[in-house]
Amino acid sequence: MKIVFFGSPPAALPSLGALLRAGHSVMLVVTQPAKPAGRGRRLAPSAVKAFACERDLPVIEPARIRTDEAARDRIVAAGADVNVVVAYGQIIPRSIHYFPRRHSLNVHFSLLPKYRGAAPVQWTVLNGDPESGVTIMELDDRMDEGDILAQERVAVEPRETAAALEERLAMLGARLLVESLERIDGLPHVKQDDARATLAPKIRKEDGKIAWTETAAAIDRQVLALADRPGVFTLVRGRRVNILRGRALGPIERYWPVMLHNPFGDRGRGTDSLLRAKTAEPGAIVWIDKPGLEVACGGGSAYLIEELRPEGRGPMSAHAFSLGTTLALSDRLGE
Repeated sequence: MKIVFFGSPPAALPSLGALLRAGHSVMLVVTQPAKPAGRGRRLAPSAVKAFACERDLPVIEPARIRTDEAARDRIVAAGADVNVVVAYGQIIPRSIHYFPRRHSLNVHFSLLPKYRGAAPVQWTVLNGDPESGVTIMELDDRMDEGDILAQERVAVEPRETAAALEERLAMLGARLLVESLERIDGLPHVKQDDARATLAPKIRKEDGKIAWTETAAAIDRQVLALADRPGVFTLVRGRRVNILRGRALGPIERYWPVMLHNPFGDRGRGTDSLLRAKTAEPGAIVWIDKPGLEVACGGGSAYLIEELRPEGRGPMSAHAFSLGTTLALSDRLGE
């Protein structure tokens, strides 16, 4: 089958590779233009372009596909039997997704109509959903509202990050896509129930800022969902620090008295430290030791920061950071 493939990030690669291995002819690859990346902010091609160029597949990178007539003509000239769209990153106009005989199929990383939008995997983890899945749908003129052709469910693993879940769903989606293409003319078209629809809007950088008034469980989900992209951060003495890894500890009252800490390494216990843990304001550091920084959160809960990355530096353990910065129990994060 002749295919025009639309995709950009690494999550699209399993589907593109599966199409080639299944013997389909990828006539053209459409991807996002190169973007600045790394500390040098040099332009870097999308993962899909790099993959396609290694295999001598023709590639175009329209900046605005909805208005690029030259791109539209190139896509139409490819003469595809079907378009395949996987995490492309732009809204494809009707003039493109309806012209092939079998129209355009989209591999979407959620169980539609749940999580229509750009960030279904991250919202799955943010909301603590127990399951996710992949939907093969036919594109129409509205965002993720086309007919469902196939679906498969998976359980979300305990403490699974959005990055890990997306990787699993990308592999599942690749298999389901190839299976769907094998019987495309006999697949049922199931209308989505708009009354059950929920949205998964694009995640913004500011969504990664921690509000310590939230419960530790909510902050834990935020780190699992967003630490990889776009990043989860707080302020430490006015400096931005990204949180890379940690875990919720539950209500502070259930834990043994807080360990006192000073730059010289002396530690002790007492009723004063326990009282501080029970009455601490959200964001206050209530324990510093080798496991990391225990921070008071909303609802009497606590979050343990295990690994972090200070602005302009590399990843390090939270304990090593506390020693180098001489943090104390008087410090409050987020200020």
